[in-house]
Amino acid sequence: MRGWWQDLTDLVLPVDCPGCGTPRVALCAGCRSALCGAAPRRVRPDPQPRGLPAVHAAAPYGGAVRAVLLAHKERGALPLAEVLGEALAGAVRAALLGAGRVGGGPVLLVPVPSARRAVRARGHDPVRRSALAAAGRLRRTGMPVSVLDVLRQRRAVEDQAGLNSRERQVNLSGALEVVPGAGRLLRGAERIVVVDDLMTTGASLTEAARAVGGVCGVHGVGEERGSTTAGVRGAQVAAERQREIRPSPDGGDGRASRTGKALPASEMHRSNTILAAVVAASPASFEINRN
Repeated sequence: MRGWWQDLTDLVLPVDCPGCGTPRVALCAGCRSALCGAAPRRVRPDPQPRGLPAVHAAAPYGGAVRAVLLAHKERGALPLAEVLGEALAGAVRAALLGAGRVGGGPVLLVPVPSARRAVRARGHDPVRRSALAAAGRLRRTGMPVSVLDVLRQRRAVEDQAGLNSRERQVNLSGALEVVPGAGRLLRGAERIVVVDDLMTTGASLTEAARAVGGVCGVHGVGEERGSTTAGVRGAQVAAERQREIRPSPDGGDGRASRTGKALPASEMHRSNTILAAVVAASPASFEINRN
């Protein structure tokens, strides 16, 4: 109901730009440019969590970008999902280009889930909304993209605010899981892109990649070694060395079955490259990427 009332309010009441406060403008040209005007770039936090996939971000988190993200996430400015989806679509496109995607196979966007209590308090799931908007934009360009909302929290976690990088990794370690029955869909994709609205320490993306990679039989997903393609190569090597994967008899998540026999190349899952894309990343991530 909150989302419905917010949409109705936006139609009948004047609004100001959430990025800079320009009156009677839903989003001014300057703030839109801050979100979508620059080419998305590869970013990485410092320190970098072990297992973090290759991450591409549309913009640094600060100024107008921060204000727009918070307006959408915390203040229920739902129409902003479209421009955030535009920015996210650019980051997804950059991630796929960096992975050397040349085929026309399906691409899955997997949103990092919000805590249930946060979704209830906000009245919507901001990452899922942005992912759906991004998928729509990418489909209009001919890319076979869909959103697969299959991650969920398996245990309660603390509020991340105030936690440092190490504390966030401990807080989130093992906290996510793939819903039963989703393994077949994940393994049928050519590329899987974990998406979020913001990266600070990379702990959430690392945990999401771990959960998805475990179902796909890809372990040590995307660990970067300092080069542009090292994360992709790491995921591919892990997939080539994996043991045989057998779906569970009850159609469950298809976790790996250790049989001691190598998986034939012809039967390898195509979803052996898992990447990440975010609307915004901490400014420090962009600084590190320049060096």
